[in-house]
Amino acid sequence: MGSKNGNRKEVTFVIFRGDKGRGEFKEYRVPYQEGMVVLDAILWIQGNLEGDLAVRWNCKAAKCGSCAAEVNGKPSLMCKTRVDELKEPIKVEPMKAYPHIKDIVADTSWNMRTRRKIITKVGFRPSLKSTFLMKEEDVERGREFRKCIECGLCIDVCHVLREHQLFDKFIGPAYLVFSAYLETHPEDTINRIAWLKEEGGLMYCNITKCCTEVCPEEIHITDNAIIPLKERLADEYFDPIKMLFRKILNK
Repeated sequence: MGSKNGNRKEVTFVIFRGDKGRGEFKEYRVPYQEGMVVLDAILWIQGNLEGDLAVRWNCKAAKCGSCAAEVNGKPSLMCKTRVDELKEPIKVEPMKAYPHIKDIVADTSWNMRTRRKIITKVGFRPSLKSTFLMKEEDVERGREFRKCIECGLCIDVCHVLREHQLFDKFIGPAYLVFSAYLETHPEDTINRIAWLKEEGGLMYCNITKCCTEVCPEEIHITDNAIIPLKERLADEYFDPIKMLFRKILNK
């Protein structure tokens, strides 16, 4: 791995330095240690070479999603990406779908605004029962969706948001997962399909499965969340009998 400096192995990193609208990639040589992940190298550079290198991280356990970035062109969690599995030079840059703040830090505040919008407009509304028993099968239905750490990797790779910047029209794969979780709760009483169609932009997704490929929690975003929501939307809006009744009621 890398070149040798005496008995010490080194790894070459090329990291973006700069802020919105300007900057360049800068090369660094980092001493390699067995089991090193990209975040280890970034923090070594920050602690030994570039004290002002901007990087966001928290748990270093692949559970907070804070250290999301693009590593060798792929949206990744730096704390989960092993150095010995990457080709050198290892290129690290901020997620491109989001606005850039500085160095490898992107502005992901849109995530919280979108989650808050869903909770405010079509959030969970339980039935009027004071207590209820949840079957194990109902627990399992939503378990996969609850694993989402909202890191933003699926949003970064989504062409609707990355290439077309339709952040005001499409809530993105992570929040379709959140919506699917609400839909699978046995006590939820809200029909949010109309909202997902009109404001959530569900129809913008064309099922490329790129979001599933980068999910660090291995959630089957497309197959288990997006496609079932699209099927419900199709049943609601494109079923000929329901379309006829809707036309009659509108008159």
